Amino acid sequence: MDLSVIIPIYNEETNIDELYRRLLSVLEPMVLANGFELIFVNDGSRDRSLPMLKALAARDLRVHYLDFSRNFGHQIAVTAGLDHSQGGAVVIIDADLQDPPELITDLYAKLGQGYDVVYAKRRSRQGESYAKKLTAKVFYRLLARITHVSIPVDTGDFRIISRRVVRTLRQMPEQHKFLRGQIAWVGFRQTFLEYDRAERAGGQTGYTYRKMLSFALDGITSFSDAPLKAATLMGFTVSGVAFLLMLYTLYSRLVWHDYEPGWASLMMSILFLGGVQLIALGVIGEYVARLSANVRQRPLYIIAESDLPAPAPGPEPF
Repeated sequence: MDLSVIIPIYNEETNIDELYRRLLSVLEPMVLANGFELIFVNDGSRDRSLPMLKALAARDLRVHYLDFSRNFGHQIAVTAGLDHSQGGAVVIIDADLQDPPELITDLYAKLGQGYDVVYAKRRSRQGESYAKKLTAKVFYRLLARITHVSIPVDTGDFRIISRRVVRTLRQMPEQHKFLRGQIAWVGFRQTFLEYDRAERAGGQTGYTYRKMLSFALDGITSFSDAPLKAATLMGFTVSGVAFLLMLYTLYSRLVWHDYEPGWASLMMSILFLGGVQLIALGVIGEYVARLSANVRQRPLYIIAESDLPAPAPGPEPF
């Protein structure tokens, strides 16, 4: 198989047929000696997405589907697609048609120039609120500053990767996936193509602000220990301030004789120190929770139904 296209699906019944049509219009004219495959991963959709995917697979042998037992999340859906893909190159694209399938031809051509990763970098983002654009811009630039991995800014999951990158990703079984960071961490030769991101074609986005916050925490805790360092620095800072306040209190008591029982600053100090301690404990707890999830070694996803065979356990041989 020359090319695999992975499409995570969550309540995308309004977009599936148009996406399928546009994908075929792009992929069929391409020179692919061994053909291509489309892998749709149904991530617990509650609409008619699954019956539509089954109908596509029944009439087109190049179309395959995976149906999760419940909603496991976008990054896990992409991971399942990578696990089951057979292509020498793999494209990751969302089903909302904000990322144009027509760019796949250029991504594939760029990959053929000796690169292992070609990601699509957004010049503009249409149809999204100012708040979402601002939070995304701040997050990606903050992540770039605090991580030790060069994660490209203004990019999503829309990209093409080589088979050896897929093999490496299969050796990274973290429970809290952040594939953009993992692909950057892998290394190899990487480059980008710029494009203008369109407005969502139909339906509602599955990325609520709560999910975006969880996704941001996964990215930060997976690739940076800056929050732990910040908690340590905060502890030293507060300890220093508390020490100075203690000296001031002793001076007022012994030299100025200017004090009152139950001084308000005592309560301020207790609340301030307690708040810093809770922040530090919360940061540490986030890391411990992720370590605990990985130690349990539960499967990343459960497939209820599929027309694909299960992949061989463990990483692919190099």
